[in-house]
Amino acid sequence: MKAHTINVETLARVEGEGAIRIKVRGQTIQELVLNIYEPPRLFEGFLRGRKFLEVPDITARICGICPVAYQMSSVQALERLLGVTVDPRVRDLRRLLYCGEWIESHALHVYLLHAPDFLGTQDAIQLAKSHPDVVKEGLRLKKIGNEILRVVGGREIHPINVRVGGFYRSPEPSEFDELKKDLDWAIEASIRTIRFVSTFRFPDFDRPYLFVSLHHPEEYAITEGRIAASDGMDIDVSEFESNFIEEHVPHSNALHAVRTDGRLYFVGPLARFNLNFAQLTPIAREESEKAGLHGKCMNPFQSIIVRSVELLYACQEALRLIKAYQPPPFQQVTPKAGIGWGATEAPRGLLYHRYRINDRGSVLDAKIIPPTAQNQKSIEEDLREYVLKHHELPTDRLTLECEQAVRNYDPCISCATHFVSLEKVDDHLPHLSSSGESHGKDERPPALPQQ
Repeated sequence: MKAHTINVETLARVEGEGAIRIKVRGQTIQELVLNIYEPPRLFEGFLRGRKFLEVPDITARICGICPVAYQMSSVQALERLLGVTVDPRVRDLRRLLYCGEWIESHALHVYLLHAPDFLGTQDAIQLAKSHPDVVKEGLRLKKIGNEILRVVGGREIHPINVRVGGFYRSPEPSEFDELKKDLDWAIEASIRTIRFVSTFRFPDFDRPYLFVSLHHPEEYAITEGRIAASDGMDIDVSEFESNFIEEHVPHSNALHAVRTDGRLYFVGPLARFNLNFAQLTPIAREESEKAGLHGKCMNPFQSIIVRSVELLYACQEALRLIKAYQPPPFQQVTPKAGIGWGATEAPRGLLYHRYRINDRGSVLDAKIIPPTAQNQKSIEEDLREYVLKHHELPTDRLTLECEQAVRNYDPCISCATHFVSLEKVDDHLPHLSSSGESHGKDERPPALPQQ
């Protein structure tokens, strides 16, 4: 009997540095590891002692793709701690900024990171040769999202305009004139995107996920809401740590999050779609149904359709907010001792923050739980089930589809450049050699070349 060993030393087309190792013999999985070996970021540690007004700008540096998510969760937590209720115009401008992030992030993932899997190319560069119009449309959509970040946030990467109590500067209404035209185009482009990606061939792989996301009765949850789950959970954000815990696993530098009863769960576009379908715009609901998703999607490979639906929603919502825009006021804030909790929906899922500050406004401790940490166990379980279901596939194809199973989640561990390393071993061989994987030693794949 032959045995497959799938070894992806450095995952491609994901944000960051991670690896996969799977050893399967027949219908038995002997080893399955999603190894996130990127060094710890330590942001929670060096937030201690900093003034609370610095927190949004510091946390924005955690991610270059979704800095707004970190800013919004942090200001929400701090304003709750301080008893600040922002003006509705501030809330709307923050939601617009967040829509810009959803647009640029979803466009990046759909067109440049995930579409190559379905169109048979190794990367976006090859895709640009075979499908140039597809790549051009994706890049234009991403640029529109980036422009919203620039106008509202002050710059495209790591925005600098968000502050506790509001914004440092309110854009002039005239600054949105070109964006109105761009978003009219983006809405039509997003509809084309949904219809295009719905023609892809998807593996038959529905799974019984426990979905978790924010829920808001009046809008598709992005910047605020209660935490809901597909098992009926409905809790305030302050109850997060009473219902979810983080665990350390030896094969990952990122903690794994689970429910307090040990169950794994799923955050991100599929969770939002399944829990909040009724809050989508009529056009977004209609297009998702035309794509074959009737308010429900349990196949992670179809997440590319769901992200495209959210892309359409974000473009529509951004245009609505721009048309109704009125410059918001700023509210002065005074520090006081206490604890505050905040959660928003990053493009990749629920992002939780908790801060404790003293009466001088200095941070005593912080806790940040990103979406990818919450999804790691779900990713590993997908890999396990997919390999067991498709173990008769040729090893090279199974390897590619396992990589794709990880990319379904758009894990936020920064882009890598190397591709797949794969070997097929006979049953009598004790282990795979030259894998670059760790076997209890502090080993890492080779350093990436400088870009």
